[in-house]
Order: sequence, then C-alpha cells, then structure tokens
Amino acid sequence: MSDQNDPSKSAGLSRRGFLKGIGVSTAAAGVVTAIKPIAEAAANDPGVRGPGEMPLTLQVNGQNRKLSVEPRVTLLDALRNRLDITGPKKVCDRATCGACTVLVDGKPVYSCTMLALEAEGRAITTIEGIGAPDKLTAMQKAFMEHDASQCGFCTPGFVTAATAFVREHPNASIEQVRAGMGGNLCRCGTYAGMLLAVSDAAKKG
Repeated sequence: MSDQNDPSKSAGLSRRGFLKGIGVSTAAAGVVTAIKPIAEAAANDPGVRGPGEMPLTLQVNGQNRKLSVEPRVTLLDALRNRLDITGPKKVCDRATCGACTVLVDGKPVYSCTMLALEAEGRAITTIEGIGAPDKLTAMQKAFMEHDASQCGFCTPGFVTAATAFVREHPNASIEQVRAGMGGNLCRCGTYAGMLLAVSDAAKKG
C-alpha cells in the first residue's frame, strides 16, 4: 500500500518511520536490559575496580609511588603522566616499536600494553633505575662507545631490553643479539652500532 493512502502520513509520520522507530526503541530496551544486571553485579562485587579513578601503589625503581588512575590507564601512561618518569617513550602505542620497554620483575615488557593495575605489587624498573649519569652501566657505556644512540628517542627502550637480554644470555653472539633485540625498532637505523654495543656489554658481563 502506498504511503499516500496511509493516514499516518498526513500526521507527519510515515509507516516506514513508525516501524523504524519501534525497531530502535526495542533494540535500545534490549541493550539496557542486558547491561543493567551486569552493572548491578559490578556495583555489588567488592573485587571489581573502577570505572572511576582508584588508589594504586607502584614499586618503581625501588620506591613505592602512590597514585590514582582509572583501570583503563596503561603502565606507560601512569609512569609518564602521573609519576613524571619520562624514560619510557610513547611512540607506536601498539606494542611494535619497543620504545616504551620497562622491566617488570626483571623481564622486558611493553608498558603501553600493560595496565597500571596489573603491575601493582611487582618490581618495575625503567631506564632511570638502570643507571645514572655518574654511574653508568656497562650497557650504557657500550652504547656511547659505539655511537649507538643517534637521536636517542628509542635508546631508553633499547638499553632496557638489552640489559635484560644480556643477563639471560652472557657472551651472546651478534646473531643472538640480533634475534634477541628484534622487538625494538630504531628509526635512525643505528642497528650496526647497537649490535656491537650489546655484544660488547654481554662479553663484559
């Protein structure tokens, strides 16, 4: 039947619009009905955290640091934006480049893909906790000696990942270093110097 003969058309409402409205309303009601029990269960469960900010204590470079973040905040953002620890860099934010690498319980982790609350109670080490300008580690010295830093933006992640690597693989060969550092990228292409630096540091232990 044509909309021209539909009495609802003259009132400013077509049959198509009317049916479409019913469909949207029904779908919305269904979503609310489905979400409501979940929200109520979360509100009554003391183990559920969020969605607002919550207190958190992170052990960073040997110190307990208190902060408040939403559960969705990554470890990288918590370190940089809340604790002013800027060694780990936010570059790809997709766990691809390795510039945000930190050590969690001694293991290299992309901090852009780990939630801050997941790191609570674990030992977090950033480049700031590995060495200082007046007390450089063998790895940091090797990066300087082999001119492996270039622009320096990816260097903290490389040094952090390399530090963990040589602990597990002392006396590593160049090929082993190349494979072990495959999770970090350098846009300057300073791989030759980096490979030599990590290899030398691995030999010095």
